[in-house]
Amino acid sequence: MTSEKITAAAAGTWTLGDLTVNRIGFGAMRLTGSAAFNLGAPSERDRSIAVLRRAIELGVNHIDTAAFYFSSLRSANELINSALAPYADDLVIATKVGPFRNYAGEWSTSARPDDLRGHVEENLRQLGRDHLDVVYLRRMGQDSIAEYFGALAELREEGLVRHLAISDVEPRHLAEAQEIAPVVSVQNRFGLDSSSPETDDMLRICGEQGIAFVPFFAIAGDAGPQGATAAHGDEVLAIANAHDASPAQIRLAWSLAQGPHVLGIPGTGNPDHLTENVATGAIRLTEDELVRLNELHRKAG
Repeated sequence: MTSEKITAAAAGTWTLGDLTVNRIGFGAMRLTGSAAFNLGAPSERDRSIAVLRRAIELGVNHIDTAAFYFSSLRSANELINSALAPYADDLVIATKVGPFRNYAGEWSTSARPDDLRGHVEENLRQLGRDHLDVVYLRRMGQDSIAEYFGALAELREEGLVRHLAISDVEPRHLAEAQEIAPVVSVQNRFGLDSSSPETDDMLRICGEQGIAFVPFFAIAGDAGPQGATAAHGDEVLAIANAHDASPAQIRLAWSLAQGPHVLGIPGTGNPDHLTENVATGAIRLTEDELVRLNELHRKAG
């Protein structure tokens, strides 16, 4: 498959509240090389900036980031600001709050609800913006998210946040949040060989309610934050060969095929991988291929 001329528009679009994005976006975590995420050394700064600018050239208008994506050498938000400001009118930047790292990079306990204003303001400063397009509350094991989500809803009322979203949640948390304010997106770990009954239910519920579902580690599989898995079964390899595509592309294409509300945010510091990820939006899996891959997912679950 020739990838160089395929743009993010090939995957189609979805609307987050009132913000329309191409279904393939970009995840900024891997730009930092943070040891806390087991990502190894970061890309060269100039290369990371070039990757971000190339993403925009390829039609990417949805970037996923967080203030806690940083290492001793790199901050994802600072790279985004340096590469892309002044921002295009159609660029949607989604951030996450909830987890907390001190300036030495050490993880601390989960933030309190009254800490979240500071987290939002930190993202605003780093990105050089007067509001955040989408803010995810990343649940850190709390049984209830009501107080936390309520704190973000107050910031939405003040105009610091445009739309709210939630991450690493179960259906009951979505219902709890919706009693407080609208939810435009849910971000959970989900992939061909990575899921749970709760996440499968969440995928379905989001589709029924018109809420975006954004898998993280959709390509990585069991490798998680360490990068794309190399453990591809015969079915994945055979389907990749049939499409003249990489196994990683087939994994991402399968996740996108789960519904028009599913968005991709594959991350990379490699310009070739970026082009490949974006080109995945042009892959159309056959019904037979989807049945075979769905069966793999069922067995993994």
